[in-house]
Amino acid sequence: MSVFTEDQIQQLAQELNQSEKSRVQIGHFSKRFPGMTIEDGYRINRAWMALKFAEGRVMIGHKIGLTSRAMQQSSQIDEPDYGTLLDDMRYTCTPGQVLDIPFQNFIAPRVEVELAFILKNELRGPNVTVEQVLQATEYVTPAIEIIDARIEQFDRHTKVMRKVFDTISDNAANAGIVLGANQVDPLATNLPWCGAILRQNGVVEETGLAAGVQGHPAVGIAWLANKLAPWGEHLAAGEIVLAGSFTKPAPAKVGDVFDADYGPLGKLEFRFV
Repeated sequence: MSVFTEDQIQQLAQELNQSEKSRVQIGHFSKRFPGMTIEDGYRINRAWMALKFAEGRVMIGHKIGLTSRAMQQSSQIDEPDYGTLLDDMRYTCTPGQVLDIPFQNFIAPRVEVELAFILKNELRGPNVTVEQVLQATEYVTPAIEIIDARIEQFDRHTKVMRKVFDTISDNAANAGIVLGANQVDPLATNLPWCGAILRQNGVVEETGLAAGVQGHPAVGIAWLANKLAPWGEHLAAGEIVLAGSFTKPAPAKVGDVFDADYGPLGKLEFRFV
């Protein structure tokens, strides 16, 4: 049984929308509503996305988060979460050039290293398999996810970390996606062994392999297609789906230059200005 009325869902969605616009973080929903559930988080998130669609935003895909065991354990859950990618979140690198990303578009941005699946066919649950994901994917490409926190990460009074319900409400922390490196055939590429080196201001901050995402990055895509089915939703042809980070988030500040080197899959280079 939900602890929220429809009016409360709409109110919390408005708070998130205002926080993003004002760049002023808000407190934990889970503190105000101790009985909050994961489904409540998704209801709030959908209400927020509906506000953004009404403002003219267009959905371009989905992101999957909390894909590693360590992150799930720290959030006290046993599955990933997911959010929505919108057209104004997308940034595109040009090979050999450093892309400028306005810091003012974010509150407290952090950088994660991922792979993105671009779909050529729809994936409709509830019984989607990894093999079907690979068959439905036009190509896989390196992607940076910029995560953010409209709901403060740590409570300003108690310093308690926000709960997964808060993160889900907050669009699974999604705020941006950087694309523009090489595109590979998922059926001809050993995806778990795709790796990256993330440098921040010339210093190696993180390294990782895509196997860190549940053993294979396509696992999460299948999970998401099946998770959307009870809501009457599916993954559509043309969607970008972020498969989940295989590095820890790297906090960013104005002036920081990032270089994500995926070896044969190319590089993504950008700075916050």
